[in-house]
Amino acid sequence: MKEKVEKALEKVRGYLRMEGGDVELVDIVDGVVKVRLKGMCSSCPMSMMTLKDGIERVVKEEVPEVVSVIQA
Repeated sequence: MKEKVEKALEKVRGYLRMEGGDVELVDIVDGVVKVRLKGMCSSCPMSMMTLKDGIERVVKEEVPEVVSVIQA
């Protein structure tokens, strides 16, 4: 599953990097993906929207066994 999640994260990285941010996979436990937002994304007031409406949506579409994506 880790490889699938990393592949899904690659799809959103381009958008995050355009804004000076990035995302790092920390762990996957029981279908819950833990990520760390980096760069500008770590302090952005819209980071939770980015996490849920952007990153989580794409990861769950690509890897249906993922239950949720949370910030580590």
